Amino acid sequence: MHDRTARSIDPASDAAIAARVTPLPIADVAAKLSIPPDAIFRYGPHKAKLSLDFVADLFARPDRAPTGKLILVTAISPTPAGEGKTTTTIGLGDALSRLGERTAVCLREPSLGPVFGAKGGATGGGQAQIIPMQDINLHFTGDIHAISAAHNLLSALIDNHIYWGNGLDLDARRISWRRVMDLNDRALRSITVGLGGPPNGFPREDGFDITVASEVMAIFCLADGLDDLEARLSRMVVGQTRGRRMVTAAELNGIGSMAALLRDAFQPNLVQTMEGTPALVHGGPFANIAHGCNSVMATGSALALADYVVTEAGFGADLGAEKFLDIKCRQAGLAPAAAVVVATIRALKMHGGVPVKELGPENVAAVVEGTANLKRHVANLAKFGLPVAVALNRFTSDTPAEVEAVRDALGALGVTVHVCSHWAEGGRGAEDLARAVRDLAAQPSAFRFLYPDEMPLKDKIETVAREIYAAGRVEFSATALNRLKEFEAAGFGRLPVCMAKTQYSFSADPAVRNAPSGHALPIRDVRLSAGAGFVVALAGDIMTMPGLPSHPAAEHIFVTPDGVIAGLS
Repeated sequence: MHDRTARSIDPASDAAIAARVTPLPIADVAAKLSIPPDAIFRYGPHKAKLSLDFVADLFARPDRAPTGKLILVTAISPTPAGEGKTTTTIGLGDALSRLGERTAVCLREPSLGPVFGAKGGATGGGQAQIIPMQDINLHFTGDIHAISAAHNLLSALIDNHIYWGNGLDLDARRISWRRVMDLNDRALRSITVGLGGPPNGFPREDGFDITVASEVMAIFCLADGLDDLEARLSRMVVGQTRGRRMVTAAELNGIGSMAALLRDAFQPNLVQTMEGTPALVHGGPFANIAHGCNSVMATGSALALADYVVTEAGFGADLGAEKFLDIKCRQAGLAPAAAVVVATIRALKMHGGVPVKELGPENVAAVVEGTANLKRHVANLAKFGLPVAVALNRFTSDTPAEVEAVRDALGALGVTVHVCSHWAEGGRGAEDLARAVRDLAAQPSAFRFLYPDEMPLKDKIETVAREIYAAGRVEFSATALNRLKEFEAAGFGRLPVCMAKTQYSFSADPAVRNAPSGHALPIRDVRLSAGAGFVVALAGDIMTMPGLPSHPAAEHIFVTPDGVIAGLS
């Protein structure tokens, strides 16, 4: 029998640090944004959802039109050394609050896939966390489960339609709608359904994606109301007929049921940082295989309620920030006031060629070499017209010479570097960054998109590859080129593109760090997300259903004898 008394909680862990904080009652957190008590639905004392009526009123009333300044936090290409983008987002939010600004933090909901896999949780760390961290990292308010259920309901309706006569003449070989689950399970990437004879339907090839790659998740995060949610769900393409006509989800007659499953989840979630700054945590698409941003419902609500809204986009700026700007901001009419790029000395050393086990000793030359990655991300954001600051997330092993090397490298671009200690000191450790961001946000906006709507889909993919990844050329498979032509012929040519690519490199090879240029970017396939409003381009070997590592985080999570969940990181 498993001995539940054999394990103890690490007092230095993020979970233990968060447990030492007494959260404010959620009604008091809401009051900081002038949200009345009757506009929140409580999930216990420290979590709540904003009512849809209240949010709809925020979106509809001219006097509550979004007036807050939107601050985007992004990062260099991720490494095993860690960068701390979420931690910095939270620390910056707390720092702005400390400076007397009415501030809200907007984050994505953690997926169970990375929580039990390689990455761990996504609620920050040290003294810069959102709480209650165990709840948020696990089931939270059930939003992702609702999205899984709505997605898989449509999957069941497709097979049921075929079983009962297939009146739409769906071609079982051309069904593009896959199933989803919110866990990493490589064995489910490609499966066969309908085995076991006539009672179980017609056998066909199928597969699973992780829920955060679902088009339902993307729609959930891009819709600005229930009507828009249903309209987008209706437009989703699930496959083709034998005559190659695209079949939409609306034709399966299940949109009302899907919306019913999503209604409560569609209400933005309100929690708080450890310092009591309001945090709206809602939606959770990955940035390497989806568009990587929290919901428009949450961001729009925050902008109507706060003077500063600090949000993050997943992974490095080449993925999360590009998609945030070219997809979310394009569709929602948002214009960030400033951007922050997060880096660490340790991560820059890795990009400079230092192995993860040798990151401790001073190595100025490696830091200088690694700043090429940081400078590439900063320069890319300038292409969108955004003023940029760099947050250097401090580790105790950082030396003054290494920090000065980063400042010198970025000074040539006219960008200031701010050493931040929010992990150890909370908002106080990010006040210099907050002052700089406030100054940047006061500048007139020059925000622009990377490409226009009317540009052909193939050219959009090539533009992102050239301008953001510094690729020399794009190599399209015949399948990808044919599908792009099909999409344009069907009227989807004005959609933006969503690149599905490894997060670890500007190239499609995760082993190539720092700032490669002139490489070929292989596009093996493209997928239409008509409801979400973008075309997904799959680069290289990127998978929409991740697998677990050799020693997943799931091996270290446990429940203590008194019922406390521990081991989350």
